[in-house]
Amino acid sequence: MSSLPHPPFITPETYLARERQATTKSEYLAGTAVAMSGASRAHNLIVTNLVRELSTQLAERPCEVYPSDMRVHIPAASAYTYPDVVVVCGEPEFIDEQFDTLRNPTLLVEMLSDSTEAYDRGKKFELYRRLPSLHLYLLVAQDEVFIERYVRQADNEWVLSDFVHLADSIPLEAIQVELSMAQVYRKVSFE
Repeated sequence: MSSLPHPPFITPETYLARERQATTKSEYLAGTAVAMSGASRAHNLIVTNLVRELSTQLAERPCEVYPSDMRVHIPAASAYTYPDVVVVCGEPEFIDEQFDTLRNPTLLVEMLSDSTEAYDRGKKFELYRRLPSLHLYLLVAQDEVFIERYVRQADNEWVLSDFVHLADSIPLEAIQVELSMAQVYRKVSFE
């Protein structure tokens, strides 16, 4: 019985050099680059809605909102990811003068799908928790009205709250925003 070959180890520097030239995105964890898949219509609508809502509410504050092309570096894990939505409040810190890889996100959002849900809930959240700047993590379903909000507490514990109704609002105290579930899921059909 033969085992599957392991992908070749690549350094973070090699990953970044390749990624900056690539036409498709890959995430990186401890020597391995993993190609990212495309997104559904619902996924794209929800991400657009989130970026619009967050940008509108944060327009007069020292915060920036980025869609899924902003890479995040997790130095404690030698990892690079592409969250679906990134918010940074305060001065953004980038790894270099390319300004394409952020070090200090305040809020990260991941859209759940069949192929990524276990990773987004498990290993990826474990990686994100290593970012000292991160205060909020949202997991957003695209096949039903359902958002999980994780909030970092002063003791470094994370508290989970579920939001399941279109009439709900999600308080994001760390960035002084309240998200309307109806706006997050605007124009999304669950047929």
